[in-house]
Amino acid sequence: MIHLVGAATAYTPYPSWLNPADNAWQITAATFVGLMSLPGLAVLYASIVPKKWAVNVLAMMFAGFSLVLVAWVLWEYKLGFGGTSIGGGVRDGIWTQQPASGVNPTGTWQHFFENLWGKPGQILNSAGEQGQAISAANTDVPFHFPTSTLAYFQFVFAAITPLLFLGSVLGRIKFSAWCLLVPLWSTFVYTIDAFLLWGGGYFAQEGALDYSGGYVIHMSAGVSGFVAAWVIGPRLLRDRQHALPNNLVMAAVGAGILWLGWNGFNGGDPYYAGASMAGAVINTNLATAVGVLVWIGMDAWLSKERKPTFLGGVNGMICGLVGITPCAGWVSGWGAIIVGATCTVVVWVAWNYLSKVRPFSKVDDALGVIYTHGIAGLTGGLLLGIFGDPNMIEYGCGHLNPVGQVVNTAGSAVASQAQYVTAKGSCVPFGVPGLVYTGSAHQLWEQFRAAIFVILWSAAVTFILVKLIGLVLGGARYKDDILEVGDLAIHGEEAFPEETFATRTDGAFALAGIGSSDPPPIASETSPPPDAGS
Repeated sequence: MIHLVGAATAYTPYPSWLNPADNAWQITAATFVGLMSLPGLAVLYASIVPKKWAVNVLAMMFAGFSLVLVAWVLWEYKLGFGGTSIGGGVRDGIWTQQPASGVNPTGTWQHFFENLWGKPGQILNSAGEQGQAISAANTDVPFHFPTSTLAYFQFVFAAITPLLFLGSVLGRIKFSAWCLLVPLWSTFVYTIDAFLLWGGGYFAQEGALDYSGGYVIHMSAGVSGFVAAWVIGPRLLRDRQHALPNNLVMAAVGAGILWLGWNGFNGGDPYYAGASMAGAVINTNLATAVGVLVWIGMDAWLSKERKPTFLGGVNGMICGLVGITPCAGWVSGWGAIIVGATCTVVVWVAWNYLSKVRPFSKVDDALGVIYTHGIAGLTGGLLLGIFGDPNMIEYGCGHLNPVGQVVNTAGSAVASQAQYVTAKGSCVPFGVPGLVYTGSAHQLWEQFRAAIFVILWSAAVTFILVKLIGLVLGGARYKDDILEVGDLAIHGEEAFPEETFATRTDGAFALAGIGSSDPPPIASETSPPPDAGS
């Protein structure tokens, strides 16, 4: 009887290919990244704008996040991370063309277009949600979690990107224009950038790298926000001249959530709860701390006011976070310090001096997204080509059992590590050969090529989309009389309503749907209700 029970088939919650630890970490990391958007970025942006725009920021943040999720599961996920490309250069998660190695060599343009974009499709059926994830994003190591895990992890990245460039167009873009722009932009800009660099497309096959989104997310958001701000036009002059934060304490809360949420941002992109994840997390925090200190120091010693400002520290924080993102697990701790400091210095100089030069001086980028995300992302991506440490291993060598699980064959930790970093047969440990370590500028060249494409594609498509949306809606920005009022005119709500009626102009009352007659009496002036006991 005991033998019969032992031989009987038992229920199990795990398919043979699933690793519970990796699966749990990916969902946890995704939740951290989701918290960066809601509430992190929403609270940060809503707190550093004038109070009349706080509700508008929150509404667009929540709407944008929701719009991307619906589009993501219906068609966008497979465009960016599907196992098959429209042109056939990727099939079932496998690269069919690798010109550098002579496998099915093709001309440059053919190779580019056949590896440009994934094939669209939904992932809402049972196979789409519970089947093993397959994507050319990871051709060397099979995914040890289902498609739903990978899809949700990549969704939170897709969602935060348009929310970042919202900071460029705050204070004038129509809510309806925003709700059209987000799904269109994430379809025609984000998914192409993602497939090319992350989904196993052309630039990934050529050797360009982006650990966690310095190019795909931050540089793309910075460029797109800048172009959208240019097309839509500036805020009201009064809003530009009196752009005072409404709550710096809450801004600190949002910034703190953003910083610590980045542990999931960079820690989740190795796709496994391994050594690379741990290195990426410590490097992320190190570069960020350096960025905070460098910006505060430059404000205190080099700015006109000579004062260490809190918002300057937040800018430095973002520079460190964004700069380390494209190289988090591929540089050492020394590299992280250099990246954090360099990106912050470059952005500080650009913020204070480049902003006075055309075209930057002629575009009203409300929160300076082009600087802290666009320029910082570009700088960090290029620095990977210089400071990439080939000894920082993302995927090493070892023994796998038939279902892809690691089998520990080493007798000690030292022997296990030696086995992990030593090439065996066709397995070569994966690290990034930067210029400083190898003397080769090849990686820097690939980073530069990819950067140029992302900049040009993001700018061109954003320009076209905003123009088209403006034609459809009769303009993508609100009229000046609505901009004078802000939240109350657009949403009928205020972030900080007054307890008594404020005196407003007739125009403001009309826009808010409120009569301009004498305000209603307050509760103490009305007749008391009948006695409940009478």
